[in-house]
Amino acid sequence: MISREEVRKALTGPVASLSTPFTYDGDVDYAGLRKLVDGNLAGGSNSALLTYGDSLFTLLSDDEISAVIRIVADQTGKRGLTVAVDGGWWSGKTVEFARYCREVGADVLMVKPPIWGSSVIVDTLVAHYQEIADEMPIMLVTKIWAANPSQGLKTIDVVLDKVDGVVAIKDDIQGQFVRQMTAIVSDERAVFADGQKQNHLDIAHYGAVGYMSTFVSFHVSVTHHYWDAVERSDWTAAAKVIEERDWPFLEYISGLTGGFDAGMHGLLELTGIAGRWRRKPFYSLNHQELEGFKAFCQFHGWL
Repeated sequence: MISREEVRKALTGPVASLSTPFTYDGDVDYAGLRKLVDGNLAGGSNSALLTYGDSLFTLLSDDEISAVIRIVADQTGKRGLTVAVDGGWWSGKTVEFARYCREVGADVLMVKPPIWGSSVIVDTLVAHYQEIADEMPIMLVTKIWAANPSQGLKTIDVVLDKVDGVVAIKDDIQGQFVRQMTAIVSDERAVFADGQKQNHLDIAHYGAVGYMSTFVSFHVSVTHHYWDAVERSDWTAAAKVIEERDWPFLEYISGLTGGFDAGMHGLLELTGIAGRWRRKPFYSLNHQELEGFKAFCQFHGWL
């Protein structure tokens, strides 16, 4: 199995989050998914990362989730780290799924435990993680503790002591929680930020190794300008990339009809990777909106 050191190296710098592409008729576009993996690896990501949100697992059947993971692992091969993610299932099903992921070549499984009300406690979460980590290395995702960050810190503290197979943590909460969490765990586990450079910059001094990059999939120079500044410890230059690139992009794409993800699928079409389509009831950009997005990106020199 992959080591913690290998995982840390693969998650250092920009991390590509994979959007599942669809055809106009609503089929999963597996050819487009393979092209997206290739483009992200060529752009400088050392990993192919599937997430429950960006990869639209809410729109996929269990069989399609399995197929997506198999294809991503196959296409990535030894060129990078393949991070799979589960569907938020109960422990027994997730253990079986982890076994499948390992068999098809995934390196790490991001575990998204089911949460509802106050149904999970620290002890049951730790047991959940341990059962799955017995099958393959796992990654924690902090979003499950958005409403209860104190439980998150308690759980992570126990996990560090008891679950050796936890190799990385992806943050989605930000703020004081992630600063404290990163300071506690970063010597032993790789921590990376969700998809904004400013969120990475907020925890870089506490030991975070990388961040989920949007630009790596369509205009890699922005990604490299930021990361080069980080490696030089030129924090002013890093902040300037955020101010001049990230903020305008995120403000525009978040304001699109259908939101950020509709825009990211629009970029798949603008870059020739796949179509802009998403399954209903999710909204897909119309032609006029796509042309407006194209003009915006061309104005900034991103297309």
